[in-house]
Formats: sequence, C-alpha cells, structure tokens
Amino acid sequence: MRWTVRFALPALLLAITLFVILYIKFAQIWDQYSAPSYAWASLQNTFRGSKLDNPPAVVGKVDDKVVIMAKVESENTDWVAANLPDWQHAIYTVNPSASTPNTTLTTPQNKGHESMAYLTYIIDHYTSLPSILAFIHPHRRGFRDAWHTDTPLHDNVDALRTLRLAYVQQNGYVNLRCNWNPGCLKAHRKNKHITAEVWHELFKGASKASFSQPGYVPGEVGAACCAQFAVSRERVLERPLSDYEGFRQWVVDTQMSDARSGRVLEFLWHVIFGMDAVYCPDERSCYCNVYGRC
Repeated sequence: MRWTVRFALPALLLAITLFVILYIKFAQIWDQYSAPSYAWASLQNTFRGSKLDNPPAVVGKVDDKVVIMAKVESENTDWVAANLPDWQHAIYTVNPSASTPNTTLTTPQNKGHESMAYLTYIIDHYTSLPSILAFIHPHRRGFRDAWHTDTPLHDNVDALRTLRLAYVQQNGYVNLRCNWNPGCLKAHRKNKHITAEVWHELFKGASKASFSQPGYVPGEVGAACCAQFAVSRERVLERPLSDYEGFRQWVVDTQMSDARSGRVLEFLWHVIFGMDAVYCPDERSCYCNVYGRC
C-alpha cells in the first residue's frame, strides 16, 4: 500500500501539472481563433445557408472606397470583384513572371510582405485617394488561412460588408481585428521587433519630430494583429508623401528579410496612422463601433 501511495502522489501531481499547462495553452488558442463563434456560425451556415450570399445594400459610391492587397501570382483573388462590387480594388502581384499581363499591378520589389503593396498604393495615389482605404490579405475566408480575420467565419467579404464606414471616417484608423489575442495582451506589448534602432531607422526624417529623436522608442507597442485595417483619406494625408516614400525605402534598404521587415510594419501601422503606440480598444466597444455587432 505504501508503495502504491508513493507512486500515486507524484503521478497525480504530474497529471495536474500537465492539465494546467494544456488548459492555459488551449484557452489561449480558443480565444485567439474565436473558436466558439466560429463553430456556432459554421453550424448555422451548414443548416440554414450562408447570410454572406445575400449582400446588404451598397453603401457609398463605387469610386469612394478601395480594397488594397498584395498577392503572389498563384493566388486567386477573383472573389474581390465578385463579392465586393461596390469597392474599387488595387491588387498587387509581388512576384510577376514573364507571362504576367501588362495591366497587372506590381510592386517595385517583393519584400516586406504586404507592406510594399500598401505603401505603393498610397504613394502612387496620394493626390487622388478615395475616402476609405481598406488594407487586407488576399485569402477570402476559412480557419486555416484567415484565422485572424475577425468575423464568425473568418471571412473578409463579411468584414468589409459590415464595416461601418462612418466610424472609419470618424476615427481615422480602425484595426479590422478586435480580438486582443495576439497583439494586445499585456505579455505581447514588449515587442522584440521594435527596438530603438529599428524605430529610429524607420522614422528618421519623418514629419513627427519626436519619432525621429535618437534613442527614442515607446516602452510598449501593441495592437491586435495582423496588418488588416481601414483608414480615412484625411488620416493618410496627415503625413506628407515623403513619409510614405521613406517608409517604403526603409523596406527596400533594410538588411532584414522579407518576413522580418514585413513584421516590423505590421506592428506599426497604427502608429504610422496616428494612433498611440498601444492601440487596444475594449473588445466589446470595438466590435460595436467597427462592425455594428453590439
């Protein structure tokens, strides 16, 4: 009996420890991917048909809002024109080949992930911007590719159809993800990618003087991931064209890889567009303000 107790207690403690570790890990994943709402919406969609097949009435003029994205040549983005006919679209192929049509939008270099396309659009259209600019990824929906798209079915079409354009105009910048995980949790705000050196290199010569002071870097940098957001024309124009040209040149010149340079910009779009270094609106208020899900 004593031998049984001797082995049982350590086994029980080990089991409890493993359970706690797994619980913490899966609780984070459960929240990060909005698993409950995804599962419920998928079930509804299976048995009742998708509400996404019945778009709401067009709001705003066709020429007054634009979707901007980067894609590799193999990605199919026909879903944009088919499902968002009331939006202009500027879709940049970052790796054009010899067979790429001359009418295809391309970027100066395939570097910085989506940032090269985002900045190229602003630079090329700075004097003729529409009222609303939405910067999104080329995958439409689904847990595997679009887990970070913050709608019940992770669907960018649904996100843009329900986006409250008046709130974008009012706020100037909105992150299309409201879920704080990842990016806004306290543990995520000490950002190893945004060092004083990186901050100074990127904002050197930028229009906001405090940003370019040697050695300056915010103590914390935080925003919900993952480089999908909307801005108003007025907010873009608060910076001179030279700022955006400088940001793009930094991407070209930096010794960082495609992925790392893109990651730096991903963590700083909200700062570039005038928000505090930590921009983490209350989740419930964000869903209500951005999508009308109150």
